[in-house]
Amino acid sequence: SLVWAATPGMLFQKDRETSPDPLNLSWVFGYNSSLAVHSLMDGKDRVLLYISSHMAVIHDVLRNRQYHLQGHTNVISCLCVSEDKRWVATADQGPDALIIVWDSFSGVPVRTIFGSHPEDGVCAIAISQDAKYLVTISAGTVQRVCVWKWTLPTEKPMCSTELRPEFGHQDYVIFNPQNPHEFVSNSKTQVIFYLWGRTSAQGEHVASPLSPQTFKTVVGHFSQSVFHFNNSKAVTATSAGKLVVWDAVDPHIPPEEQQAKPHGMTATKVVSMQKESLTVLVVLESCIVTGDVKGHIKFYDGELLLLWFYSPSNVGPIRSLSFSTTLRDPPGAFSDTSSSDSDSSNSVSLALNRNFILSTSDATVFHVATDSTDFEKVMEEAKRAVSAIACHPQQTLVAVGSHCGLLKVWDYWETKYLASRIFTKAGIQCLSYDPKGYFLAAGFTDGSVYILDAISLQSSCKEFQFSQGPVTHISFSHNSEYLATADEKYSVTVYKRVLQNGRRCWEHLAGLDSHYKPIRSILFGVQADSNKPRLLSLGEDRQLVEYDLSSSIKDHLVVTHQDQVEQIAVPLCLAWYPQLSAEPFILTANSCYKMKLLNATTKTCRKTLLGPTYGSPLEKIQILPTTSLADPQQYYLVYVTKDKVGLQMLPVDGNPHKSSALICHPDGVSDLAISYDGRHVFTAGGSDCTVMKWKVNLNALDAAAFLGGEDLIPFYNLLDGGREGKFFRELEDYFYYAQLCSQGINTPENREVSTYIPVEEIPSVMRAIGFYPSEKEIEEMINEVKFSKCPDAGEQVTKINLGDFIKLYINHRPALGLSMKSLKRAFQVLGYDNEKGDKVIDRGDLLSLLQCRGERMTEDELAQCLTTLLSRRRGRGGSEPDTYDPSGAAALIEEEIPAEITAEIFAADILGLPIAE
Repeated sequence: SLVWAATPGMLFQKDRETSPDPLNLSWVFGYNSSLAVHSLMDGKDRVLLYISSHMAVIHDVLRNRQYHLQGHTNVISCLCVSEDKRWVATADQGPDALIIVWDSFSGVPVRTIFGSHPEDGVCAIAISQDAKYLVTISAGTVQRVCVWKWTLPTEKPMCSTELRPEFGHQDYVIFNPQNPHEFVSNSKTQVIFYLWGRTSAQGEHVASPLSPQTFKTVVGHFSQSVFHFNNSKAVTATSAGKLVVWDAVDPHIPPEEQQAKPHGMTATKVVSMQKESLTVLVVLESCIVTGDVKGHIKFYDGELLLLWFYSPSNVGPIRSLSFSTTLRDPPGAFSDTSSSDSDSSNSVSLALNRNFILSTSDATVFHVATDSTDFEKVMEEAKRAVSAIACHPQQTLVAVGSHCGLLKVWDYWETKYLASRIFTKAGIQCLSYDPKGYFLAAGFTDGSVYILDAISLQSSCKEFQFSQGPVTHISFSHNSEYLATADEKYSVTVYKRVLQNGRRCWEHLAGLDSHYKPIRSILFGVQADSNKPRLLSLGEDRQLVEYDLSSSIKDHLVVTHQDQVEQIAVPLCLAWYPQLSAEPFILTANSCYKMKLLNATTKTCRKTLLGPTYGSPLEKIQILPTTSLADPQQYYLVYVTKDKVGLQMLPVDGNPHKSSALICHPDGVSDLAISYDGRHVFTAGGSDCTVMKWKVNLNALDAAAFLGGEDLIPFYNLLDGGREGKFFRELEDYFYYAQLCSQGINTPENREVSTYIPVEEIPSVMRAIGFYPSEKEIEEMINEVKFSKCPDAGEQVTKINLGDFIKLYINHRPALGLSMKSLKRAFQVLGYDNEKGDKVIDRGDLLSLLQCRGERMTEDELAQCLTTLLSRRRGRGGSEPDTYDPSGAAALIEEEIPAEITAEIFAADILGLPIAE
């Protein structure tokens, strides 16, 4: 097997087969600085292991290569590495949390544990010295500790125990290197020692809390604990710069009264090591090593006497220390180190002959060699959320901005860092290159806007401060003459490039509060009859606003059109649709998993289509630039949802096989960018502080679409029961019954048999099969069919066949079906709490709402509808009556509808819809 034959260093030597996915991860920028960075190899192959979002990254620093261990669907919360650096265990928190053990030599996941802590996932994990056992601690309020023998094919732990909440949140755990049946964990205030057997926990001992009076000194909060190489002792580091020594042998208690481990573990002394907080504690050979918030690293012997120390000036708070397994020659004299007397020379030799990797909490990684005084900086990444990325329009450059103010530019082809700049006043929220590639514009969290030189990152002009809130969107016009921004205060601001004193510079033109809810997108375009730019903004208020830039003057931004593009759903993003027909379109995506094609001039809806349904709606969309290798007539759409990135073949038609998606950032995607040649897609993960580069493989998506079937086959599969199911047969019956109705049920004329029905019959058939569109949706459906051949054919369509009707139904019906939850949400808003505590609507208020709000019904329409529904309920005939008695309708409504109506009564008793148990 791959694992059996694997050797150190072979991971990057093997040729990785081409993945069948349309998007393949090729590089990850950034890492989780709250977790440890481990040194897997040191020397000619300097290999690191760290966590980036939901994957572990094995990074060959010297050869600039990465290998990604992908298997988790949630952000990884903890990891550990075996003593020989071969076995890596990772765990996550969230739905369907996993524990995965990897072989770092081959990259193969050798063991996956499902459902280990199903409620909350894992917050701490450790592996024993012999690499046979794992210990995990759950992340919930009531924590559970489990011990696993991961080589056994079972989902049950060998033993487990539950911790009481008063023990504090235990977030660190480690095995005793000399006894795999012992381990210790700690929270900020409590240390717990454990002894376990093969079938059950044999004992746990919660050490007594330490107060300032215990040893007459301030102890501080606990950070990490380790077992002393003297088997009876353990040591805990604290935020007060002290080490607490625990021992099973208390010199103050007679030997015959001593308790066995772990119950005998008590704090025997507190040693004040320094003033600064200790953050890391490691046992290395016969030395104890500490790291602190000032970046100092100190080596002590077993009696806690100082042997050696490093005190660099440019290192932040230390998060982890990882020592090489390879010994080097003994170090020479160091100007910034100190040693004790000659009795400790053996300890110094063992400890300081190993290079090590240290990581800091401000997202910097250093390599420290024992034969040098230098701390070599290996990585320096964003320590706060990465919310902005932008690709250069002509070169292989990507700019990355974070909330810590760090702006970095990478050559993504060589994966080489080129330039950076740190802004100290505020964080970067959005970025955009101008189409010519001369400028890089940045919007900040304090509302400021910087226009920078694209290469040097130096300011091209003084920063602007016209936004009242954080700038959320920023974009240049196609001719680089205008720059537009949107902010959290629902304002759009426009800047213009002007000529002043013979020099072209940028100035503020105007701003406008054009929306009353958050702005989702701003989009520049080109006017059809000229080369002048167009500017549009789309908001959660369902308004699509277009601005007249030519008519706008200083401090006055002119609006040409303002159109409502949705009735119920919330529009989330928009893009210019490729010119696949004579009619130009704007493509939008909404919160109900629908995509719409709007006429680019009139903004009327021409088509409604089912979009990708991968757990959450589309948040951002961009058209993939065409490449010389691709079919110039074939276009693709790149999109991101809340946590996924995907590709969609165009034209959009509702076929689910034409789209693909995979998880990129489980905690949320903050931005999307595409390389100028369309070969790579970049996603930013916001709070996970990472940017991922994805290689595009269009052939894989084309193959998936081909295998999904042609014509109506993909759409038949979206019907309940498919082509041979009961639902399809009912649909056929209703369709042909509508054909009879359109010709007249009792007509004496000869009937014309066809496969079409008039477009006017579409609403009746839709309602008959369980889809109840609003009047606005009916209008859009009929217009979609009527103008489906315009302007190409110049004629209106008056009839529809069964195949096109099925497509229309699938694209317009609710993507996730009818939801009782949404009905209850409406009652929460419109209703009140009755005496029983139920949300109800008064009968009179309901009738009034139906006649006065939304798509208002007339009194006659409402009476006829309710009479029909309630008559069916009472079993009065099987068909809708041709006439009704208004006085009888009022009496029937009062008799059959209770004075207070709940969501359940409305759905089951009035509408007659089934309610799932």
